[in-house]
Amino acid sequence: MNKSKRGVIIGATSGIGLEIANLLLAEGWQLGLAGRRADILESLQAKAPNQIETEVIDVTQEDAAHKLKQLIDKLGGMDLFLLSSGIGYQNSNLDYSVELKTVHTNVEGFVRLTTAAFHFFQNQGHGHLAAISSIAGTKGLGIAPAYSATKRFQNCYLDALEQLAVMSKANIIFTDIRPGFVKTALLNDNKHYPLLMEPSRVAKHIVKALKREKRVAIIDWRYGILVAFWQLIPRWIWKRMPVRNK
Repeated sequence: MNKSKRGVIIGATSGIGLEIANLLLAEGWQLGLAGRRADILESLQAKAPNQIETEVIDVTQEDAAHKLKQLIDKLGGMDLFLLSSGIGYQNSNLDYSVELKTVHTNVEGFVRLTTAAFHFFQNQGHGHLAAISSIAGTKGLGIAPAYSATKRFQNCYLDALEQLAVMSKANIIFTDIRPGFVKTALLNDNKHYPLLMEPSRVAKHIVKALKREKRVAIIDWRYGILVAFWQLIPRWIWKRMPVRNK
């Protein structure tokens, strides 16, 4: 990754996406920033008008792929695509509207934007496609069924796209970024979350992982140990574990 690179970040108006944008800007990147908040995008562009292009994009809308193309055109190309847009809820009562809303964003929106980025890189012949999923995709969590399931979907979908890239002889690098609990608006529900990380710290780990072109990046080492441990837990034990927070 060098100063001549162009990167697009979807979900750059808050949280991890915003922190990553700030880090890449400091390294001299040309960035295309997207999100749902036009006012925040305008303020970001005003801070670095020579480095930033913007586009209002809602991943759940059918025009999202078209707007991504518009943003890439404004930027003059794309070397890195980073999807940092998603939602999640604790929903042990299985309110189906909450489950479907999660699927709408984390599956439908994810597919809409990653496939658009894939096609661009495929036609270009190269690129780096990265997405922020979650360690929740490694196990089904009873308190958040749709969230953990949609994150597993994202993990598997990136696996499939990587194989498809090889089949089509496109030199596309993939990075599946799997953070643990991060102190963002997503977790602003007054509940206790263990090993809670600051977005700025998480962003530094992510940028490092992108530079190293890591295929899977669990953020951070503590969650790496946790995931390695719970993947060893047999199903008959896991289903009896009261995984919850208060």
